[in-house]
Amino acid sequence: MEEKEDKGFVIKDRRKISLDDVEAESGSTEEQQQPPGEEQAKAEAQFREASRKAEAEVHRDLPAVSFATFVFSLSSSALVYLGEMPELESEVNRVDFPLAKQIIDTLGMLQEKTQGNLDADEDRLLKNLLYDLRLRYVQKSGT
Repeated sequence: MEEKEDKGFVIKDRRKISLDDVEAESGSTEEQQQPPGEEQAKAEAQFREASRKAEAEVHRDLPAVSFATFVFSLSSSALVYLGEMPELESEVNRVDFPLAKQIIDTLGMLQEKTQGNLDADEDRLLKNLLYDLRLRYVQKSGT
């Protein structure tokens, strides 16, 4: 009986090594490519159009995007991970101190990076939220 030699696996690396490989495959050249500014403007226009369509499909009113709503959103997530609020999907209270700490630290970093750029109300809101979240974290975690 004749035995065939097992060749094993054949691995073919299809990753592009250089920009020339990508251009050769797509047939594009620098002259055919759009300048980065045009690409960005096109992407932003597509995003705005997709956002309009998504908003039309949503049947609830969402608050306007502002610094305050952004900070409240982060603080709400921290409260969820501290077990102070139930998760939206499951309605279950969950405690996850590392995630709560990460969000609180993110708010602290945001406070540091925006120092001098916030109006008085935004600054007070962030300071009060951070104070409250840090206090709750220490009380809940026992540290």
